[in-house]
Formats: sequence, C-alpha cells, structure tokens
Amino acid sequence: MSNKLFKSIIAIIITFSLVFPGGDFISAATDQERIAELQRQIRELEEQAEQYRDAIGEQQEQAKTLQGKISSLKNQINQIQVQIQLTGKNIDKTRIQIGDLGEDIFETEKRIDSQKRTISEIIIYLNEQDDENIVETLIKNKNLSDFLRQEQYARTVNSNLLSLVNDLKDARDKLQTDKSSLEGKKINLEQLKEQQTVQKASLDEVKSDTDQLLKRTKSQEAAYQKLLAETEAKRALFFSELLELETQIIQGGLYIVRVKADSLPRKGTKLFQWPSASRRVTQGYGCTRYARCGNKRGAYGGAPHNGVDIASGMSTPIKSVADGIIVANGKNDGWGNWVAIQHPGAHNLVSVYGHMSALSFLRVGTNVSAGQVIGYEGSTGNSSGSHLHLSIYKEFFTFVNEARKGQLYFNYFDGTINPMDYL
Repeated sequence: MSNKLFKSIIAIIITFSLVFPGGDFISAATDQERIAELQRQIRELEEQAEQYRDAIGEQQEQAKTLQGKISSLKNQINQIQVQIQLTGKNIDKTRIQIGDLGEDIFETEKRIDSQKRTISEIIIYLNEQDDENIVETLIKNKNLSDFLRQEQYARTVNSNLLSLVNDLKDARDKLQTDKSSLEGKKINLEQLKEQQTVQKASLDEVKSDTDQLLKRTKSQEAAYQKLLAETEAKRALFFSELLELETQIIQGGLYIVRVKADSLPRKGTKLFQWPSASRRVTQGYGCTRYARCGNKRGAYGGAPHNGVDIASGMSTPIKSVADGIIVANGKNDGWGNWVAIQHPGAHNLVSVYGHMSALSFLRVGTNVSAGQVIGYEGSTGNSSGSHLHLSIYKEFFTFVNEARKGQLYFNYFDGTINPMDYL
C-alpha cells in the first residue's frame, strides 16, 4: 500500500471524531431552551391543577347545598381547563423530544456507516501487511527510513483499529437505545392526545351537568334538597335490589367470570402501586360516615363501602396497580364504566376500577403492566362527584342484571379486602 493511502487512512482516523459527534449545536441548544420553558409552564399548570383539586376536595361536604355544588362544579371546570392546557404543553414537549431523537438517530446512522468504511479500509491494509514479509517490505521501500516510517504507520493503524471497533459498538448501542426511546415517546404522544380528547369531552360533560342542575332546580335550594332526597332513595333501593340479586347468583352459581385468590397475603405487604397521581382518599374502606352501616338509607343500603375512593381530578389517567390481565369490563348503573384486572403475580387478587369517564379501551384478555394507563377518572354511574372507586377482591365474580337492561355487574357485598393494606 502507498504512503499516500496510508496518510489517507490516518487522516480518516484523526479527523473522524471531529466530524460527527457535534451535530447541530445551535438546533439542539434551541430545542433544549424550548423544553426548559415548556417544563417551567408545566410546573405552573400542575400547581394550579393541584390548587383546584384541593378546593374540590374541601367542597365535598359543601355539595350538600346547591351553592356548594355549583361552586364545586365550577372548580371542576377550571381544573379540567388547566389540565387541557397542561396536556397540550406535554404534547409540545414530547414532539420536540421526538424530533431531537430522530435527528440523533440520523447522525448516529451516518457515523456507523463511516465507521464501517474506515474499519474496512484498515482491515484491507492489515491483510496486505500480513501477506508481506519484512524482506519484501524492505525491498519495496527506497531506504530504511521509509521502511521504519511505514512500520510506524502500521502500528498506528493497528492501535486505532480497536478504538474504532469499540466506538462502533458504542454507536450501535446508542442507536438501539435512541430507537427504543423514540418508540416510547411516540406511544406517550398518542396517549397524551387521547388524554386530551377525554379531557375535552369531560369539560363538555361537566358544563352540561352544571346547566342541567340549574335548570332542574331553577336555582332554588328547596328544589335541590328534594333532588338529593330522591337520589338517596333511589340509591337505597338500588343496593337493596342488588343484595337480593347477588344472593340468588351465589345460590344458583350463575357466574360469568369467577376468580378466587390463591391465599390472602399478610396485611402491610406492598403488592400494589397507587392507581393515580394523587393519593387523596376521599372515602376509606368499610363502615365510613358516608356509608352509615346498618342503616338501610345509608349510601350502600346499610352495607360497608367495599373499596376506597381516590380523587385526582376529572379525566386524570387511571393506572393498573400491578401486572395482570383484564378479566372483565362494562358499564352499569352502579359503577358506571368499570374494568377488572386479575393479578396472578399478586396472589391472584383482582382489582376493580369504577366510575371511569368512558369504557376502557382495553379488551378482555389484554395483558397490562403495573402503571399502564387503563382509563380516566370520571363520575359515571352512582357517583356524587369525580373520583376513582378502587376495590381489591379475594373472590370476584360477574353476573348479568336482567332488571337493569342486561347490564354486567360484579359482586359488591362480599369478597373484598381493604386496598390500603396492600398499597
């Protein structure tokens, strides 16, 4: 090989790292500034959303009056509007990150191609060197100094070959990491778009509820109290009928889906993660003040509350508490839109999520991961306000309620354990 080719190879090795790593510094810096500004705006919006959540939580008791209920609904509207803005900022940030990753992937692929060409030239040269003995090399050179210079070139090339190979491995690893990250960002972007769609629908729903309430009560407190009394009577009748039906289902074994836990873990064992961003529990498990156990006019017909209520805000994402598989979902008058997940890795317990804003977009039989979004908080079914009803079952079953237009129900009165014991 000629000295000219030698020098070309050495030039490639020396300048290689100067050509590719830098990328578009100005563009990258600009994008980082935009992301930093969006992050600042996101923090501000998150603080506003939290303030509205606090206000809504404090107004739970005030909802017993018309003015309190209207005030709560207005705060819900404000909160959802802030959440829509917040989601929009997250969408913008994610789009920038996707663009940056795309550019990084393009530059890395260029770098890998160049590395491959450089390594190929070096290997060709080294193979030629192996085919020549020292005498032949001496003869080809005009004098000893040329020979020694060529040998020095060879050692330089050889010592840099390993470095280039390691760089190639690193570039390939980075490429794989960036591609995985890009796919994750794309999935996240679609989830954010879906979340924003749900939020806009929820905003329309709460505005409509507010208008309907004002029309039905004509802004009169007496009319509102009458409406509350009617709602309470209907709720008591609903749970009375449900208790009778559940008893018949158990006696006749008329289950559609039935799951029993393998064993009951010791209380305090952390099996599950929180299903939402907020840990604000608005109603606990068991005989709560709202449940009024033993009183047929209680919230659940005298029965205890069979789960916990968590309020994060209308249209907030609801996440699976653990890895599992969806065993049932549906919509009924009691729990609105709901979904049930069996957790084989958590003693075969079943988690149920009620009052979601819409039917879960995941079908029965779908595997889900801990923390995966399965729906969004709402106030569907027998609900006094936006919240997630979470129940954990040691024995779970579903059945058809023919008296309620063939709606799919799950057992309420028996089979649950306190979720707080395992969160």
